[in-house]
Amino acid sequence: MTGRLEGVRVAITGSASGMGKAFALGFAREGARVGVLDRDVQGAKAVADAITDAGGTAVGVGVDVTVRGEVAAALDEVVSRWGGLDVMFNLAGLNVPMRLLDVTEENWRTIMDVNALGTLICIQEAARRMIPGGAGKIVNTSSIAGRQGYPSFAPYSASKFAVNALTQAAARGLAEHNITCNAFAPGVVVTPLWERLDEDLVAIGDAERPGDAMAAYSADILRGRPAQPDDLLGAALFLASSDSDYLTGQVLMADGGMVLV
Repeated sequence: MTGRLEGVRVAITGSASGMGKAFALGFAREGARVGVLDRDVQGAKAVADAITDAGGTAVGVGVDVTVRGEVAAALDEVVSRWGGLDVMFNLAGLNVPMRLLDVTEENWRTIMDVNALGTLICIQEAARRMIPGGAGKIVNTSSIAGRQGYPSFAPYSASKFAVNALTQAAARGLAEHNITCNAFAPGVVVTPLWERLDEDLVAIGDAERPGDAMAAYSADILRGRPAQPDDLLGAALFLASSDSDYLTGQVLMADGGMVLV
């Protein structure tokens, strides 16, 4: 532990499992006070308990990022405990693949509501709590699908392109308040989201058996394998720490070399 985030007040959505959990635990090891936010209330509290049991500082809070009142209440809980909010990490997201010609309005709205609208709400509510403190960092979660469209992930790709646009808009709109906004873009990561995605692609006929889709998408990774959540922790720490103070409006590719832009 180097203490890169000593005393920094961080809220992370989608942090009961997968990348969010890895980031919450990793940030706490670096001295951050972590708000573990997730729809899975028990999961969020379990991660927070693991942090406190290890000597860190955390609180687990249930939140649906598509409901503004829940986001506001969760961030108010963080602010009331620690006196402010320094970093907002927007990780909550989902993907329900459908072939392009089969995409329904319900599928579109569900994915866009969580990934795009949820990101907008979290940017807005975090910024409102950062402005009185005179500074802040907002980090959004893009994807390789925010750089190119995939035919069985059309709404997901659209939602991640939207995240990129929101990142630029927030960087410009919040610069006067000394708030930066960046995003990072993972590729294939071994998490519950990708494991479910792998099963869903079998169900829609894009793969023959579980594991095939993940292997196929991973074939083009220059680093030779899909990421584990901890592989992305370094990029996350960079974006959350003072090391990235002069960076804003950018999307950091963290995909092992899948998409070169």
